[in-house]
Amino acid sequence: MKHVTYSSYSISAFGFHSPSIDIIMMRDPLPNIIALPYGKCPPMHIQATSWRQLLKLMAKLSATQIEPSVEASAVTKGELNLRTVVQFFKVHHASSDWRTVIYLTIDYPPPPEHRYANGDVNVLPYSYNLSSLPTLLRDGPASQVSKYYTIPATSRTPLPKLPITMPSMAMYLASALEDSRRALNDTSSGVRRLAKMVDQFYPNEEDTAAAGEEEVRRRGGRALIGRLMGRASKPQRGRNADVYDLVTPFVPDEWG
Repeated sequence: MKHVTYSSYSISAFGFHSPSIDIIMMRDPLPNIIALPYGKCPPMHIQATSWRQLLKLMAKLSATQIEPSVEASAVTKGELNLRTVVQFFKVHHASSDWRTVIYLTIDYPPPPEHRYANGDVNVLPYSYNLSSLPTLLRDGPASQVSKYYTIPATSRTPLPKLPITMPSMAMYLASALEDSRRALNDTSSGVRRLAKMVDQFYPNEEDTAAAGEEEVRRRGGRALIGRLMGRASKPQRGRNADVYDLVTPFVPDEWG
């Protein structure tokens, strides 16, 4: 799997190896198809300099799609869902800058004897335990230099179904952040952690992100999320118009 960087964005990379903390300018083209294996394989990751830069990058990659590998489709029946973990990490202890990386695997049901808290945002999905963990995930959900958050399946934001395009994946992440913001006053779960980390690590992006999320709610972006995640909904206006509304807050220079 190759790495990729676009000159209009800050450092971005992807692959099945452990994310690098070194700044490397990579210019290889991103493949149109990113095939995920099923079972024993390290998670794929996508890295950017910030949460907003990550969503901007993904929203721009309309030609790229994430889908099960041929082998994964052959050994499974029915729908395959994506399990996503968001991580923020420092390049070194003295740094005040936090990078954003997401990890992706195909959901894998745990065996009956395995104790797994499916909705716990501080516990990695079972599919992440099937191979060696990337180095940055080994320190747990909250260390001094790295913190991760497992996006839970909710009634508002179910697990994405494969295949999924990069812009649709960006909308899924935006929806997960919206769910987290709605839970800011809920101390009974850890769902609010994602919003608190995004606001803490990227304070200069807070106002822009909040305005973008309000635009999503106002213009019916939630209904589009439902369709992209496979939920039935009433007919809406043209899909292209909805996609435009949903990604505009993240790429105003390209879409606005």
